[in-house]
Amino acid sequence: MEKKYKDLQFYKFCAYGFLKNLRFFDPFLILFFLEKGLSYFQIGILYSIMKIATNILEIPTGIIADSIGRRRSMVYSFSSYIISFFIFYVSSDFYLFSFAMILYAFGEAFRTGTHKAMILEYLKIKGWTNMKVHYYGNTRSWSQLGSAISSLLAASIVFISGNYRVIFLASIIPYILDLILMLTYPKELDGELKEFNINNLKNSFKNVLHEFILSFKEIKLLKSILLTATYSGYYSAIKDFLQPILKNFALSLPIFLYLNDEKRSSIVIGIVYFILYLITSFFSRKSGKFSERFNNLYSPLIITMNLGFIFGILSGILYENNLFLFSIIFYIGIYLIENLRRPIGVAYISENINSNILASVLSVESQLKTILGAFLVPLIGLLADKFDIGISLIIISSSLMIINIFILKNNN
Repeated sequence: MEKKYKDLQFYKFCAYGFLKNLRFFDPFLILFFLEKGLSYFQIGILYSIMKIATNILEIPTGIIADSIGRRRSMVYSFSSYIISFFIFYVSSDFYLFSFAMILYAFGEAFRTGTHKAMILEYLKIKGWTNMKVHYYGNTRSWSQLGSAISSLLAASIVFISGNYRVIFLASIIPYILDLILMLTYPKELDGELKEFNINNLKNSFKNVLHEFILSFKEIKLLKSILLTATYSGYYSAIKDFLQPILKNFALSLPIFLYLNDEKRSSIVIGIVYFILYLITSFFSRKSGKFSERFNNLYSPLIITMNLGFIFGILSGILYENNLFLFSIIFYIGIYLIENLRRPIGVAYISENINSNILASVLSVESQLKTILGAFLVPLIGLLADKFDIGISLIIISSSLMIINIFILKNNN
């Protein structure tokens, strides 16, 4: 991107993306909950609370943001995040964790889409709308860099402190910096302020419900949504359960035996997540070239979905046989499949759905993904408590694969 477009506000946008992805708890969240004595089922319930709360809150927060201004909306978002991090740091209680998850969801709902709208507003003001793709690409690269660096910093924090809860205290720092950064954004990025109207809020909820019901009535439409949402819901539900597998692998290695479990596992987890973020970024960029190998977009979507489920089954089988390294490799494959197929899925829906209802369909697809994830994650936890992670992974992956073979056949 040319230097003339890289003004002070551009670097503020980049700094925002970098700082908000310094979520040091991400690679250790399940391990933190396990350390606090929670069962896998309780952990699944917490994740489910967060997913459902985010989904519900996204509807009113968009309307509220239009009435109070985008900058103030982002300040509320980061304030909510910071309070939730502090509760996680000081608490050991399931119900307080549930409240913290709702606060976290509140932060997510206020933030999602708001910052993108601010970037678009800025480009519109400057007359740079033709640079939209390049601008997004450059700012997003800083977000990805933040994720990669975050995993290494998180591992260092756990290694030095010897416990997981400190990562929440450390996560407050970049979020305070992001909150301060929001206060420096120009007032023009608030957009056109609209008076808050309770009727608009009611109508938004009605429209979302109507769109969701309509999608289930149209079989072809439903199949198109399921083709993309099912795997994304599966991925969002199981992705963090990689953490206990990584910890078991780390503790099985005959190295650093003089360190406590948290310190030993932090080394492996930090390195794996750092590599994982770099690889997933690469796979996202290669999605277009991969889809070009096929005559239509349906084929790569159905192939990658089933391949992802097979990776889940194989990972579970290998884990059960204490082949942790190979189990981790196939588990990482689940991540890579999601990043490879996600852009293809959006393109597939846009090709097969009337453009007049495209935005509504993508909204329903996002909601269904969240609902599936919210349903699956406590189920995974329940099975993990009754058996273990490996068996849970085998059951969930194979069940979804069988169900989707019957539902999605002949959908080309």
